Amino acid sequence: MNPMSNSILAAAAATILGLQPAQAADPVPTTQSVRNVVLVHGAFADGSGWRGVYDNLTARGYKVTIVQNPLTSLADDVAATQRALARQDGPAILVGHSWGGTVITEAGNDPKVAGLVYVSALSPDAGETTAQQYTGYTTPPEFVLDVHSDGFGYVAPRQFKAGFAADTSDADAAFMRDSQVPIAMSAFATKLTQAAWRSKPSWAVIATDDKAFDQRMLHGMAKKIGAKVTTVAASHAVFMTQPKVVSEVIDEAARTSRTASR
Repeated sequence: MNPMSNSILAAAAATILGLQPAQAADPVPTTQSVRNVVLVHGAFADGSGWRGVYDNLTARGYKVTIVQNPLTSLADDVAATQRALARQDGPAILVGHSWGGTVITEAGNDPKVAGLVYVSALSPDAGETTAQQYTGYTTPPEFVLDVHSDGFGYVAPRQFKAGFAADTSDADAAFMRDSQVPIAMSAFATKLTQAAWRSKPSWAVIATDDKAFDQRMLHGMAKKIGAKVTTVAASHAVFMTQPKVVSEVIDEAARTSRTASR
């Protein structure tokens, strides 16, 4: 039998047996490790307070980007965060402190965001305002705001250390007090259009000596979003005074949040 006959017989046998030529398999989705971290500060502060967290995470090999929020509106702060996310070369953990929690909640549906970390932070739902999160809770008396006629608010200077940074040195508290970035108070009345924590895994760091929030409020928000909670003895300035604890939580989020890629 000649080679051509062998080819014909082989083809016939394949047809009879229902065999089909092998097809290239669809690519199997793989997972991409998270090596990027984007840090979002809150009201009355700027990104420099993240320096300890930045140093800790970069020493571990993370690429860390710090957002400088203008604090002029929710939309402006979200836009600043989105610009930072656009610069990432892969998946990122998005971290927010205080008001920064509202910002990451609105901005966090970005496909590059693999997980969210709330550091004594707010977490409204879509259709809610930040101000609504305070309903039913009592803010400690140490936290006093000084709102000016232009609608921008500061932490009252005489109360700054007690209300914001009780676990810092007098010198550090004075510098933070005198370098405050005021926030447009109207931002707290802006409704969110989306809530990233509904689709992204979340972690929460709660400072047990935080005087900017009722402790019940912090735990209630963390429970609402299903966050894994870490507590630490610290003031509202926990993002600055407890960089190791905050970095550990971010590292855990990065190691356990993996995004599908092809």
